[in-house]
Amino acid sequence: MAPGLLLKKSNKKLVLILGDQLDLNGAALKGFDSQHDQIIMVESANEAQYVWSHKAKIALFLSAMRHFAQKLKDKKYPLAYYSESSKTITEVLREHLTQNQIQHLVCVEPGEWRLKQAIEDLASEFKIQLDMREDSHFFCTHAEFREWAANKKELRLEYFYRLMRKKYSILVEADGNPEGGQWNFDQDNRKPYPKKGPGITDAPAEFKPDAITQEVIKYVNQTYPEHPGSLDQFHWPVSREQALKALDYFVEYRLRNFGIFQDAMWTDTPFGWHSLLSSSLNLKLLNPREVIDAVLKAWKKNALDLSNIEGFIRQILGWREFVRGMYYLDMPQMAQDNFYDHQRSLPKWYWTGDTQMHCMRDTVGQTLQYGYAHHIQRLMVTGNFGLLAEILPSAVCDWYLAVYVDAIEWVELPNTAGMALFANGGRFTSKPYIASGAYIKRMSNYCSSCKYKPDVRFGETACPVTNLYWNFLIKHRKQFDGNPRTRLMTANLNKISPEDQKQITLHAQHILNHLDEL
Repeated sequence: MAPGLLLKKSNKKLVLILGDQLDLNGAALKGFDSQHDQIIMVESANEAQYVWSHKAKIALFLSAMRHFAQKLKDKKYPLAYYSESSKTITEVLREHLTQNQIQHLVCVEPGEWRLKQAIEDLASEFKIQLDMREDSHFFCTHAEFREWAANKKELRLEYFYRLMRKKYSILVEADGNPEGGQWNFDQDNRKPYPKKGPGITDAPAEFKPDAITQEVIKYVNQTYPEHPGSLDQFHWPVSREQALKALDYFVEYRLRNFGIFQDAMWTDTPFGWHSLLSSSLNLKLLNPREVIDAVLKAWKKNALDLSNIEGFIRQILGWREFVRGMYYLDMPQMAQDNFYDHQRSLPKWYWTGDTQMHCMRDTVGQTLQYGYAHHIQRLMVTGNFGLLAEILPSAVCDWYLAVYVDAIEWVELPNTAGMALFANGGRFTSKPYIASGAYIKRMSNYCSSCKYKPDVRFGETACPVTNLYWNFLIKHRKQFDGNPRTRLMTANLNKISPEDQKQITLHAQHILNHLDEL
């Protein structure tokens, strides 16, 4: 029977809940009638395989989904749960719609454009009513963001962030001015660790795998043995209760030093003072409103430094909301952008960490171990190298989407393609975020035992990051010289002799032709 010719009709609603929408109070379940409606959840192997996903990412999603499904069952909600399916989500949906008399499909807008389009196409094919609701886990709606962005010559986080602060009266005084007299405390929040290292750092909250998670870990190891990463250190929160404990632990023990050292890097210090709440936020185990409320309460209670608080809130209320707005504003073009026309393949050691560059080895190594690296490691180590090495943006983006437990396309793609790789030509960033090995040396201890020297521009001991940085400036001198924010870079380039610039270029060609051997 053709999908559009179902003989019997039903006013029953089918509610699709995706793996990153695990909230009993989420928009999908608003108005849910447990006497008539049904929920469907799908574990799809395709979601783990369309990019070569880290084992920890697969395990986190499956465990969180199964914990959420158990909550639905405890509430006696009608649930069709398809576990370990070899089919795509829409293929399972197609079969379920065919076998049941469904005329009304409800879901929250997916966080990936491809899935959004697939669901819309399926509903159109079946001629059923599709109620695709906007995700209520954000402060700014699509309409509000489009209104803000309309007719602006420059789309910049800072102006959007101030608007959000004012609208929600967060760190804003009664007269509308910012708390502490300034909107941004970046200058206080970008310090490296002391020369002797970070010292004693309170470890983040860890959660021992329960029976559900242990079963998932066993399944993932058996089903995806060749996928990157390890599950030996899997301690991520997988339920609402665990996520709340992780939030409480962070604000009680780790928030106090988050801001000042949020950009710092150090070997064997994979988590620093970071919150590790992004996976819980992105799975919707936590709501950003309650995270901000908890941070503000801790600030008042413990008299924490305002720069810490502002730095954290800017990431949640500012950047997180901003990149989501940009994703839905610019897709699907954002995924295709390639401003510099870079075409090189991703080096193999992005998947193994087997490189002599200590900064990359440490960052990729901890990524494979935990499925995690903090924002500066992603932006200024792996992302910076991806741009300088002229790697195809989509290849870098696929890697980020695959290896990080908190990576969902709406947040991953703008950060990687738009910010780290400048693939959209500065649509919402004022400059390419590139740096030489000198920056990595200043912000970490990676360079102290590396065979490559961050202050050497060419030759056998030259740091590849440093060499490719100067090569990039030489190649794109006109662009950088024309931007007031990058003009100092080309001014420094002009201090390098023509002969040395030639040697830089020659050495860069050798590096670019042998990326797998670094």
